[in-house]
Amino acid sequence: MPVTWEIGKLENGLRVVTTPVPTSESVSVNVFVGAGSRGEMERTNGVAHFLEHMVFKGTPKRPTAIDIAEAIEGAGGVLNAYTAKEMTCYWNHVPFDELERAMDVLADMLHNSVLDPEEIDRERSVVQQEIRRNKDQPGAYVGELLGRAMYGDHQMGWSTAGTEETVEEMKRDDFNDWMDVWYGAPNIVLSVAGNTTHERVMSLAERLFSNGRNATAPAMPAMDRELPAERIVKDIRPISQTNIAMALPAISRTDPDRYILMILNAVLGRGMSSRLFREVRERRGLAYSVGSGVAENSDSGTLNVSAGVSPENTNEAVKVILEELDKMTDELVGPEELQKAKDYTAGSFRLGLESTSSLGQRAGSQLLTRGEIEPIESVVEKMRSVSAEDVRRVAQRLLKREKTALALVGPEADDDGLLTILGG
Repeated sequence: MPVTWEIGKLENGLRVVTTPVPTSESVSVNVFVGAGSRGEMERTNGVAHFLEHMVFKGTPKRPTAIDIAEAIEGAGGVLNAYTAKEMTCYWNHVPFDELERAMDVLADMLHNSVLDPEEIDRERSVVQQEIRRNKDQPGAYVGELLGRAMYGDHQMGWSTAGTEETVEEMKRDDFNDWMDVWYGAPNIVLSVAGNTTHERVMSLAERLFSNGRNATAPAMPAMDRELPAERIVKDIRPISQTNIAMALPAISRTDPDRYILMILNAVLGRGMSSRLFREVRERRGLAYSVGSGVAENSDSGTLNVSAGVSPENTNEAVKVILEELDKMTDELVGPEELQKAKDYTAGSFRLGLESTSSLGQRAGSQLLTRGEIEPIESVVEKMRSVSAEDVRRVAQRLLKREKTALALVGPEADDDGLLTILGG
């Protein structure tokens, strides 16, 4: 049976989408706010993420973090949140007969957080420890450095968590100011998926989410399309492996070529039958892990490749990866390989929508960022209609060696040699 949804809007402008799954034993409640680190100033870099932590710390109705956690966990559910470049999401997942409790908790957190200064100081240390932990994980930290190599000193290149220094200086007024600007109802989407009805969700939303801020959020800061002068960023460490992350400018989440890019990415670096895995790992033994992925934003995107290699193999691994990108622009993908990539992409897309959580996340994020939700069957049809000529055309559009940004975490590397390989 095709997945369907219904969309409504409260008088204050908050949008509501319900994805009914009558056979499910659960409901997933997700609140999406169009506020991420891209909207921050340098002094407050990390405020979106820090605030995400703070809304779990207490309200007048539920004075402590334990009270909030127990409200959901006491029903057998789970709750969490995440912050990205252009959005923040607060979510929980509960048995379907606990829908009202789940919505009440999120509405209470969103509208009534105390933001107690003592709790801010206590959580400040937690966020700083999170920043340190990320730096201690080379495979994760190289992705953060890649943002700097790709976007330079722009919000898109800053760490979502901020720095230890910016987090140290944040005050209660910074959180309130951020919410006043970005947490207006027109910039929020409530997405519920599971064993419920749209009428039930709208009734609860009108009671629980009708108050709050009404401001319309500003536009995200514009972005320079040119790569920064420093497109190789390194963190030199005496460790046994070099962590490589590469990125090329790609396309936005609404670009008509996005489905073709999905298939291109599957051919290139998704799974153990992809070209990068076969060539870099299986044939040459240069890396234990290697793969590619796509990131999409409102006005831009990236095609990313990551790998972990022995330091002496760094230059060769980068060279082989770029040669595989070149092949995508020069040669048509064969019929069998293309069909496998389309089957893999469409199949994994469907399997990724098996849970009420994934359905709620997809519907809410699409409504927030695109203003509409694309039918699942339409997406699958567009994936399956991609031709080999389409893949080569998009490869020629995007895979330009001289546009490659590179980040490394590991032992000293050969900058001049890498720049030569990148075509710079």
